Amino acid sequence: MAKTISKKDEVFKPALAGKRIPLLTLDHKWHQLFTQTQPDHNILRLENELNELLKRQGKAKSETDKIKALKRQLMHEIVEHADEFSMGNDQKAQKKAEENTRLIGECNEKLEGYADELLDLPREIDRVNKELMLCTMEICYDRIQKNEVEIAQAAEWINKTRVELKERLVQKQEQETMNQELYSYMHDIFGAEVIEMFDMKFHKETT
Repeated sequence: MAKTISKKDEVFKPALAGKRIPLLTLDHKWHQLFTQTQPDHNILRLENELNELLKRQGKAKSETDKIKALKRQLMHEIVEHADEFSMGNDQKAQKKAEENTRLIGECNEKLEGYADELLDLPREIDRVNKELMLCTMEICYDRIQKNEVEIAQAAEWINKTRVELKERLVQKQEQETMNQELYSYMHDIFGAEVIEMFDMKFHKETT
């Protein structure tokens, strides 16, 4: 089944051509991108695939080093006992030479297999890594677009609230001024004693 190429793939793939992309699963900042969101199943699949490829590459390199060391040791033994082997009088030495030669042949076969793998793996790692990056960019841009919508909604709410807040502040100031003027007017007209009596009554009724 052919994979459907999204518009983002069409845009990003040419832009990534020839570019060296850091290995995302080894990048701490890449992991931080997904600490606040539920991991996408495609991201998890590609992450696991890339990690497995990196493990295979690490194992192939490690095994190659071990086999090369063994091969050097076997060849050193053959060279060291070359005179004994050439005389052919020492059957034990002859058997050892034959065994070493056989083991060197096995080493060469294994090295050839790992060489092919180490040749193919970087290309496969690069392919999966770029696919992971495309998936990451798609998720990030989708999140950015959603955030921009929510930011616009929040900005609209803030502006409306700011206008309402100003209106309420003006209303509050007007009512406070009116209360002061009313109280001052009643105090001038009725006098302090009457106002004090009504103050006590009013506060008693409102508490």
